[in-house]
Amino acid sequence: MAEGAAEAPAESGGGGDSGAGAPERGVAPIKPQYLTTKEQFHEFLEAKGQEKPSQEIEAGDPGSNDLAEPEAKRIRLEDGQTGEAAEPGEQPQAQKRARGQNKGRPHVKPTHYDKNRLCPSLVQDSAAKCFFGDRCRFLHDVGLYLETKPSDLGPRCVLFETFGRCPYGVTCRFAGAHLGPEGQNLVQEERVQVPPVRNGLDKALQQQLRKRKVRFERAEQALRQLSKGHVPGPSPGAVVPEVSGAEGAPRQDSSDTQQALPEPGADALASGSVQTCGPLTDEDIVRLRPCEKRKLDISGKLYLAPLTTCGNLPFRRICKRFGADVTCGEMAVCTNLLQGQTSEWALLRRHPCEDIFGVQLEGAFPDTMTKCAELLNRTIEVDFVDINVGCPIDLVYKKGGGCALMNRAAKFQQIVRGMNQVLDVPLTVKIRTGVQERVNLAHRLLPELRNWGAALVTLHGRSREQRYTKLADWEYIAQCVTAASPMPLFGNGDVLSYEDANRAMQTGVAGVMIARGALLKPWLFTEIKEQRHWDISSSERLAILQDFTRYGLEHWGSDTQGVEKTRRFLLEWLSFLCRYVPVGLLERLPQRINERPPYYLGRDYLETLMASQQAADWIRISEMLLGPVPPNFVFLPKHKANAYK
Repeated sequence: MAEGAAEAPAESGGGGDSGAGAPERGVAPIKPQYLTTKEQFHEFLEAKGQEKPSQEIEAGDPGSNDLAEPEAKRIRLEDGQTGEAAEPGEQPQAQKRARGQNKGRPHVKPTHYDKNRLCPSLVQDSAAKCFFGDRCRFLHDVGLYLETKPSDLGPRCVLFETFGRCPYGVTCRFAGAHLGPEGQNLVQEERVQVPPVRNGLDKALQQQLRKRKVRFERAEQALRQLSKGHVPGPSPGAVVPEVSGAEGAPRQDSSDTQQALPEPGADALASGSVQTCGPLTDEDIVRLRPCEKRKLDISGKLYLAPLTTCGNLPFRRICKRFGADVTCGEMAVCTNLLQGQTSEWALLRRHPCEDIFGVQLEGAFPDTMTKCAELLNRTIEVDFVDINVGCPIDLVYKKGGGCALMNRAAKFQQIVRGMNQVLDVPLTVKIRTGVQERVNLAHRLLPELRNWGAALVTLHGRSREQRYTKLADWEYIAQCVTAASPMPLFGNGDVLSYEDANRAMQTGVAGVMIARGALLKPWLFTEIKEQRHWDISSSERLAILQDFTRYGLEHWGSDTQGVEKTRRFLLEWLSFLCRYVPVGLLERLPQRINERPPYYLGRDYLETLMASQQAADWIRISEMLLGPVPPNFVFLPKHKANAYK
């Protein structure tokens, strides 16, 4: 799992109680006139929040004039504990440490979505009747549904304006923009277009995967060779069904895409294929030899790390707009992909603006990883496939995946060789310095990875045991550059300014991967390319969040589920954005990634609100963009203890 999304660094945690004194070690140096105390900081936000300043109202949707303010004393859940808010003069009770399964914790998955939900046959304007008939548990009365439906969140629907038609019809939370006088769903015929996002999961293929009726001939052949101790190689005359494009990546719209994993009698896969046109060449039917694979030439480019949870498609679109050159999807578990799980396949989706795009796979065994690589090679369009050998979390490590592969050289070799055999695109690997803090392994693995067939390796300058307790070891990364040569090596760790990026490039790496730095300030890519510090205003930062919500509604939908999913990912991102300190407030440039911001008052109310470490204030920002939260809304940040209910 990529850094930044599953855990928070110890040094850059929540702000301390520092006042206007001298800056402490590990604390960002802010000009004295902006420093304040914790009590004054929250009093300022509460006072201004009750006033509802004009800037906050203008930031929200023009059509929503009833922005619900969060209650002043809403509960914070520490480690899953629940309780009532303390009275003003009452001493807070000491909270007990949560043990066991903690069955009393609030459930993050909302249950109110299924109440009074309209039948999909009515939402999609299907001419056919409901498949379930009288047994259907959803509503079939549109009038009754509209009586219980919450009010619209705004007068403009992003999907209707972008694609000419909103597929959510009356269930859209912005339905007033595209409903006719009789409740019909309006369509702008001249603007109708199919959403351009690629790498979707075909329903026929999903059924075959769930029934385990898909055969992986190339993977099984490679695995047989590996089990006998032979290095897998291409068999003469081997035929692959996909059509390679000009860039060498398999195209999703090829005529035999659904036949990529042949199965006797699997007519369902072939029936959904799209016919191609044009002459048939050797390139279409003859498998590429390893020496003929397209080289991954991204030296000197800025690489956005695959960030679990926060590295979603809307966030990647934001980073691409600010200058990211290479993007990679979130970590996907190979076993879940082989089972046809819709949620896991959603991590592979690609937007057209992502011109150099790859996917990252996690797994512990050669058979599942090799089969998954063959599956993706034949069904989606990517420029490279990355193996996650850097995930430090116990859930992955104890199963033998992630960092554990660095200590399982035999399995690691079989995974790399097997995947490289079945892939027609370059294979890359992301690793750490090692598992234990003072036992570096990367310099020994890099020559092996080069011989096994890896086209590029990214090295995060930390060990699994170290996590974020210390800075990344760029001196060791410089030593590994020589060990990896001539294979390109990308460096990763603690890049938050263009000075950091310049120092990283001086180590001899082929490029820099940026993870937490992009979460704290996605405009970092612009700063690096223009070699300057950008003193971005709070209104510009809010505009970035508005673009994220628009991209989120396009990606996750504009109905209630889509809006709340967009809100949750926005809140996860805000838990990182709050650690950014504006350039104009710093005594010394640049801000370092291991320096936590003290309590300070910004140059305006919105800048101060964005600096808050409280989840309730992140909720307030989300309400500016997406309207009030539902009554039973629960937000549990994945990497912070404070929660909001």
